[in-house]
Amino acid sequence: MEFMPFGPFMIPLAGMLMVVVVVGIVFWFKAREKELQYHQDMRIREMEHQRKMKELELEMEKLKARQASDRAA
Repeated sequence: MEFMPFGPFMIPLAGMLMVVVVVGIVFWFKAREKELQYHQDMRIREMEHQRKMKELELEMEKLKARQASDRAA
């Protein structure tokens, strides 16, 4: 009879290890997808905020111009 290192324990152990690795990879991909989605949402919100700030700046410039023209008149 030939000597097998770790005997009959090697195949079940390798099978369980493979399942753990596959589950870990799937979990990592899902977490990465959520992270990318979160970053995309944050970029969209930041762009909306910048647009609103520019609109407010334009409104303030219009008010300043209107007040200056009222004072001059």
